Amino acid sequence: MGRMGYIVRCISRMDYGALFKTWRSVCKKSDKNPVWLFTDIVKCGLTYGAGYVDYEQLGFYDLTDVQRATYVTRGVNNQIVRMLNDPAYYHLVDNKHELYGNFSEYLHRDWLYFEDCTREEFDAFAAQHPTFMAKPDDAKCGAGIEKLSVSDFPSTDALWNHLKEAGTSVVEEVVVQHPAMAALNPSSVNTLRVYSLLVDGEPHVIYACVRMGAGDKPVDNLNAGGMFAEVDLETGKICGPACDKNFHVYENHPLTGTYLPGYQIPLWEDVKGIVLDASQKIPQMGYLGWDVAIAPDTTLLIETNNLPGHDLFPQTPTQAPDHVGFKPVFQKYLKSL
Repeated sequence: MGRMGYIVRCISRMDYGALFKTWRSVCKKSDKNPVWLFTDIVKCGLTYGAGYVDYEQLGFYDLTDVQRATYVTRGVNNQIVRMLNDPAYYHLVDNKHELYGNFSEYLHRDWLYFEDCTREEFDAFAAQHPTFMAKPDDAKCGAGIEKLSVSDFPSTDALWNHLKEAGTSVVEEVVVQHPAMAALNPSSVNTLRVYSLLVDGEPHVIYACVRMGAGDKPVDNLNAGGMFAEVDLETGKICGPACDKNFHVYENHPLTGTYLPGYQIPLWEDVKGIVLDASQKIPQMGYLGWDVAIAPDTTLLIETNNLPGHDLFPQTPTQAPDHVGFKPVFQKYLKSL
């Protein structure tokens, strides 16, 4: 779908109630004329591919047109996906069981394709892993993921039925994370989201951030209440404070008190290595977001995203005080962007 088709689809599917709610919110933050603001929101959508959420989160109401053109908006992110990812291959990373099969050498944990296993195979898995993770095939933003224990159910029959009713696709061994990662938040598996580009057969790591759960949920996704902080690609150290989806900024983790700026991510070179290696396995998918966990002695792949979220780029007003977005990083590799 071309740019105009993308715009038409966005207009037809837009949540207009949310649009006006965002407009009212921006009116309160800005001293600009409300009519001008609404017109500007529409203009930024058409010109920069910025949805109304982008407009508020990226602070477009305080930016010049030159500055806006440097940001990776929703539309720009989708443009990169269209340039580098072949939809015919989406299923290889979208479906958990296919992903796990294709990238089995990077998992470093036991797993079972629950949809296609026998009762005997599941019972053997549960006996070996009495506490495990259960995931639907197309889990997005951590939705539908459960951490379950055999002891939580009156019988294995009840557990089996629960998994069937929940639409579970895979069950897998619980990841025991590196002590340095657990120090960020022991309640969640705190992962690295690493963005890769495959251009002319050459893999590149272009950005990484660490995602942390903010409370006691077992997932670290931003849409599940988590937070993120940019990681320096050379050193593996956290670049600065973390942010959550509600624009809150944290120098110390709110649950553990761990000071975040300068915090060293362990096994950093291994994290980059697994992504650079794995990103070459499906050359038809040139732009991917990899979620990598770090165990005490190895790195392991959690999942891969064919539409990496642009909301994890360091582009909010507090993260980009110079008002330069992340688009120039992509343009180093994609001259036509």
